[in-house]
Amino acid sequence: MKSTSNRWAIASGIVGLSLALAACGGGQTASGGESSGASGSVAVDGSSTVFPMSNAAAELLSEENANVQVSVGESGTGGGFEKFCAGETDISDASRPIEEDEVKVCEEEGIEYTELQVATDALTLVVHPDLAVDCLTTDQVIQLWEPNSKVDNWSDLDPSFPDQEIALFGPGTDSGTYDYMAADVIGEESETTREDYEASENDNVLVQGVAGTEGATGYFGYSYYEENQDTLKALSIDDGNGCVEPSAETARAGEYTPLSRPLFIYVKNTAYTDNPAVAAYVDFYIDNLPEIAEAAQFIPLDDATYEDTQSSVESLG
Repeated sequence: MKSTSNRWAIASGIVGLSLALAACGGGQTASGGESSGASGSVAVDGSSTVFPMSNAAAELLSEENANVQVSVGESGTGGGFEKFCAGETDISDASRPIEEDEVKVCEEEGIEYTELQVATDALTLVVHPDLAVDCLTTDQVIQLWEPNSKVDNWSDLDPSFPDQEIALFGPGTDSGTYDYMAADVIGEESETTREDYEASENDNVLVQGVAGTEGATGYFGYSYYEENQDTLKALSIDDGNGCVEPSAETARAGEYTPLSRPLFIYVKNTAYTDNPAVAAYVDFYIDNLPEIAEAAQFIPLDDATYEDTQSSVESLG
């Protein structure tokens, strides 16, 4: 969940984007239709990381067409897929790809869907600003966060690091950010991280914890670090090719590995074809995707990936 200050920043971006879209005429959907003719409701739920983008799209569309009513929840990536595969939602926000067990549930319930990448994020490890640690290797990240880790002092990771007790802060187990750390960073078929840390679904709690605790570290999405970089320090990551700082440029270039990640929405195919409101929302979302990503403080897609996403929407229709 975003902090109050971050939500105000995102709201300001949405206002600016709204004015820009109005100046450009607005209303034209990705499939070439007019959004103003649609009406009905759209149910979206899932990742709290993707929530600002989907909510921004909903707010901007409502200014053009109040007859399309979009509800956007943020129950976490896993919780969102549970609702989606049970037929309770039209669209599921996700900060990781759908997993095999979730695919199976959707198949059993007859839910066919299309995956659309909407932005790129960089999972960012942050530390207390006074900590004399600037870069971790991928192996050190794993040692720190793997299940049953006994690392409790920075000097346990490297004798050159400070003799300082570590305080850990991170997202809860329903978060796609947690899933990404467990499965894609720790890997080795891991589905969990260590458990002895302060968990919260509210990113502001994590920021306050790290900023206010000497020796602390935690992780969340890059855009949230950007909003709080005056009170935190981001760690560079060395995957064997030298230390790389998290940034939009390094994430898009594939240099910030393995912590850069794609962000998605999953669209129920029949909802798109049978519900004009869903089609209007998705078309508007993707048609204005670069601007929406920037307004919600995420890393917009590169041109090739954006073209792939647009093609996927066209195939839906």
